[in-house]
Amino acid sequence: MAERTREAQRLHKVLEDAGIKLASVASDPLGVSGRAMLEALVAGTHDPQVLAELARGRLRAKLPALREALQGRFGAHHGLLVGEMLARIDQMDETIERLSAEVARVAAPFSPLLGLLMTIPGVSRRTAEVILAEIGPDMGRFPTAAHLASWAGVCPGNNESAGKHGSGRTRKGSKWLRVALVEAAHATARTKNSYLAAQYARLRGRRGPKKAALAVAHSILVIAWHLLTHGEPYTDLGADYFVKRQTHQAYRDRLVRQLERMGHKVTLEPTAA
Repeated sequence: MAERTREAQRLHKVLEDAGIKLASVASDPLGVSGRAMLEALVAGTHDPQVLAELARGRLRAKLPALREALQGRFGAHHGLLVGEMLARIDQMDETIERLSAEVARVAAPFSPLLGLLMTIPGVSRRTAEVILAEIGPDMGRFPTAAHLASWAGVCPGNNESAGKHGSGRTRKGSKWLRVALVEAAHATARTKNSYLAAQYARLRGRRGPKKAALAVAHSILVIAWHLLTHGEPYTDLGADYFVKRQTHQAYRDRLVRQLERMGHKVTLEPTAA
């Protein structure tokens, strides 16, 4: 799947070189409509009017934009490259379909466990399959969730000595597990009214998006350990968990400090009862 994505990106670069801006109009240039246009370009059809008429469904509402996007300098060299790339993408699609069927067959006995993992916001079936394949279904190997996080290499380090902070870089663990967890972290950051999305938003402002994503990935793995250990689905703490955890005064003071760091002078006055 990753290789298919890279090949699609190479295809996009070739189209950009030819002045074809299909991706700016079609959400999926390799969908039914986009694929028909690409195959017509490879076959030698370069008329934007004719190419745009190959659009199907909702894309037909964008015909004027399509005609403009398809006005390029697509030559025989571009056609050769795009044809080869489409052939490789088709071959990868067939491979992905075969492997997906095999993964589904092997994972079938673990469907209840996959269902538990998929109750975590941002965790798709594919992500759940990767998590279960990498850590296994038996959490007896890991006495605590911290042991699992340390083994997986997503446990934040704490390198402090004599008041000086060194690198908190995480140790190396499973590459595939780390990628899946970070992808799930980015996915859950886009969800609404969830604890994990609130955690990401809270950390991103102070630590940056990469460290925030890794922290959420760590939380997802910890949650997975508890779900697989106790056999119970995920119960969200809510997007307001961090606000409720703080006292009213501490939360107010934190907001004031944030405004002051932005260059504002803050004066608080109580509202009338």
